[in-house]
Amino acid sequence: MAGRTRATEVMAGPAAGRDGDPGARSTERDDEVRGGAQQDASLAVRPQSLLLTLCAHFLLDQPGALFTGSFVEALTRAGVGEHAARTTLTRMCQRGLLARSRVGAKVYLSLTTRGQQVLRDAETRVWLQGAVNHSWSGEWTVLSFSLPESRRAERHQLRKRLAWEGFGMIHSGLWITPSAVDVPQVLSGLNLDSEVKVFKGAALAPTDVRQMVEDAWDLDALADGYSRFLERWGGQGPGSGVDDALARYLLLLTEWLLLVRMDPHLPAALLPPDWPAMPAEQLVVRLRKAYEPAAWSAFEGFADRRPASDVAAAGRAQA
Repeated sequence: MAGRTRATEVMAGPAAGRDGDPGARSTERDDEVRGGAQQDASLAVRPQSLLLTLCAHFLLDQPGALFTGSFVEALTRAGVGEHAARTTLTRMCQRGLLARSRVGAKVYLSLTTRGQQVLRDAETRVWLQGAVNHSWSGEWTVLSFSLPESRRAERHQLRKRLAWEGFGMIHSGLWITPSAVDVPQVLSGLNLDSEVKVFKGAALAPTDVRQMVEDAWDLDALADGYSRFLERWGGQGPGSGVDDALARYLLLLTEWLLLVRMDPHLPAALLPPDWPAMPAEQLVVRLRKAYEPAAWSAFEGFADRRPASDVAAAGRAQA
């Protein structure tokens, strides 16, 4: 698994834990979505996030390639500038997530195997796992490590992966999660196995578990994010200010991605009874189903697709 690109390496963003590391936030300076499509600064929708959503829902299960102009059209409908859209496509190709193919005078893009792996990983995290853990065993996965400042880049990569997997930091170098985690897979490619210790077990007295949870994760920020999502999408006119059917669909799903990416999937037993993640999840499932037909209709209205066989034939002709 050492060569696998993980979703967290592509979906870089602020972790929900109290990390304190300035490197825990993405340093990439993509232009943010502009105009009416971007309503809430707390959900900084970036072109890369929108592109990932587009690929996940319109390319992942559709074999073949899509014209670069169709990618740009979809992103500009969602408020991305044309230059930012093309720059984002170039970056995705450079990272090995999209592959270029020329058919005549046009360039088409398709998901690579690595790109498909990233999106499958994200699909599990965002849509299959759910926002709240309703089947917690009562055990914690505890991970510790210590890396000096001279290995800051490795430490940063490890922290990003731990945050994506739902870990929170309770002390420097000591991280916990209530979920069962395949730690060797989390560490794959980092060459840090000898620096990491992992344990699993229940918290014992006099541990104040609720206080430990509050120390490890910023619950107020998480709750605020879900509450804002409910306000934006659950009011009288959900998604108001976004008239385009495709843009509305992409923004809905991308904003949900940003929320779930920061959520450690905590047990319901340790959360307040009015935790807003549960109604927010019910809302996004309902709106996704409601918005999808019109979004697909809008997309198919301009999408220039090529079957995989056409792209392969064109590639052989150019070889």
